[in-house]
Amino acid sequence: MIRQKAIEMVVKQGLDGFGVNRLAKAAGVSPATIYIYYKDKEDLIFQLGTDISKRMLADSLQDFDPDASFAEGLKKQWLNRMQFYLKHPLEVQFIEQIRYSNYYEEIQAELSKGFREVMGKFVHNAIERKELIPLPFEVYWSVAYAPMYQLIKFHNQGKTFTGRKFSLNDKTILQTLQLVLKALKP
Repeated sequence: MIRQKAIEMVVKQGLDGFGVNRLAKAAGVSPATIYIYYKDKEDLIFQLGTDISKRMLADSLQDFDPDASFAEGLKKQWLNRMQFYLKHPLEVQFIEQIRYSNYYEEIQAELSKGFREVMGKFVHNAIERKELIPLPFEVYWSVAYAPMYQLIKFHNQGKTFTGRKFSLNDKTILQTLQLVLKALKP
């Protein structure tokens, strides 16, 4: 209950509106109970962010083979990431709230090593097999993943920025993925 309420509070009120006393009241426990599990507010946020990030990374790498073709590997990444984002929207919003804080920098430093190795191998293999043009990391990431994240945002909002109703479906996902693959091929 403490974890769930903390996530909800950070999502709704941001980091500035979050405090242990408020959390205790929302969770129906005493502040002392929270301090049994966490040293302080910072420790709680760090542990929540680390746990969610670990699950997000593990889910994105589930059944992912860095030796797969670029098209198959990117498709697997998209489907894995979409599944996590759609299944855990509150946790994703929590991570978005802390993304530009010192918490996130510490979390990323701790977790990204293994992920970087797997994804680095995947990208290197694709470039070597001439399935992917060599690009700076930021350009690659923007082209490869931003369209997927935008589809998720439209889906979660239930509409596009023009107000048109929107719901993700296989046809839209595959159509967008094919355009991304086309843009990244040599």
